[in-house]
Amino acid sequence: MTLAEELRTVPVFADLPAEDLGWLAAQMTPVDLAPGEILIREGAPADRMLILFEGEMRIRSESGNGDAVSRNFRGPIVGGMLPYSRMTHVPVTFRAVTQARGATFPADRFPELLARLPVLGPRLVGLLSDRIRDFTRLQDQQEKMAALGKISAGLAHELNNPAAAARRAVSSLRDAFQAFRGAAARLDAHALSADQRAAVPALERELAERPAAATPLDSLERSDCEEAIAACLVRHGVPHAWDLAPALVDAGCEAAWFERVSAQFPAEAWPDFLARIAASLTIGTLLEQIENSTGRISDLVRAIKEYTYMDQGPDQEVDIHHGLESTLLMLRHRMKQGIAVKLDFDRTLPKICARGSELNQVWTNLIDNAIDAMEGHGELRIRTARELDRMLIEIADNGPGIPPEVQAHIFEPFFTTKGVGKGTGLGLETVHRILQEHSGEITVQSVPGDTRFQIRLPLPSGATPSGATP
Repeated sequence: MTLAEELRTVPVFADLPAEDLGWLAAQMTPVDLAPGEILIREGAPADRMLILFEGEMRIRSESGNGDAVSRNFRGPIVGGMLPYSRMTHVPVTFRAVTQARGATFPADRFPELLARLPVLGPRLVGLLSDRIRDFTRLQDQQEKMAALGKISAGLAHELNNPAAAARRAVSSLRDAFQAFRGAAARLDAHALSADQRAAVPALERELAERPAAATPLDSLERSDCEEAIAACLVRHGVPHAWDLAPALVDAGCEAAWFERVSAQFPAEAWPDFLARIAASLTIGTLLEQIENSTGRISDLVRAIKEYTYMDQGPDQEVDIHHGLESTLLMLRHRMKQGIAVKLDFDRTLPKICARGSELNQVWTNLIDNAIDAMEGHGELRIRTARELDRMLIEIADNGPGIPPEVQAHIFEPFFTTKGVGKGTGLGLETVHRILQEHSGEITVQSVPGDTRFQIRLPLPSGATPSGATP
């Protein structure tokens, strides 16, 4: 089969007259590739259109950027440089996956091609549009995976901490319950009056309610209190005094309390009474720890669902503040070392109809960039406000700022100031595109010590305050 005949197998060229196919074939250079062979290397000048007749090829960035887009395509297909494309260098490597056969057409012949075969103009523009749309979709997936990769390790750590705390508390709770049951059984064996037996749970309730109102102690004060209480217990003949002292200190026990209570019980019952009291207080403390730990896990799970908008349609009514708070929770592990967060929210702002997960991707990119800029130490400020018929979301930091020559390019595709492997140059471009799709806009103001990204989104119809003129 001649090259002109093979061109007829490609849909774009299938209906061209034989004379035009012959002219095209005469301008082309046939290529045959073995599996693994490279046709075009990343960074090469974008000077060729590729027509793949048979076989499979893979396009992938091989520059060491772990976030690179990779995809395979099969012939017959047209790729590479296309007319009207502004690409100057090929951003990916074309590598054969199987035995492949095709041809290349030089880009410097595009004017002659379009003049001689004007019917190909709209077709090739359509291919270019399809490629941009496909790349945009892949870019979105890449950005989502990049964002997920940035927060997944920290999120696992955030979940592991309360889970481990709950597990430790459950283990300790088992021991505390055994101690309580044993002390209660021993206390029941004493000849106590009905009033004395009724006083035991009453005193437990009294002590259980004290910690909330107790003044926190520093480590030195606490040590002194534990030593004083342990000494008091020893004087009353209570065994394991040093084991009981911490729980009693947590409950706010003082010398006056011991004097009052010791008069209510016989001396021989005092050790078992205190052992039960201490075990009861320990059980209460452990239950509170378990409640706090499981509550923390529940909050994280809720934040994940809100962040990803699981179980919801692509478009829904979105509370911007919930999205910002969920994003902050997801990124909290990155701010623990010394970033203070200040929120100034206008809670009267209405919900807006939007794709919540995409807006959260915007917040993630901007907040994550701010954290990077401050190198883990500084102040992150997030403000929302109403500007007539639009909603303002401002994300600011007190990092070193963005140089003026950089500000002019930060929303351009593939522009990045980060080192190899640390950024795709797609984050802010994706932010810009998502906001455009939501009829919004983003601007940046930056000087050393004050960088502000300002996002403006349209408010729902009828949400403008009375008296305001949109």
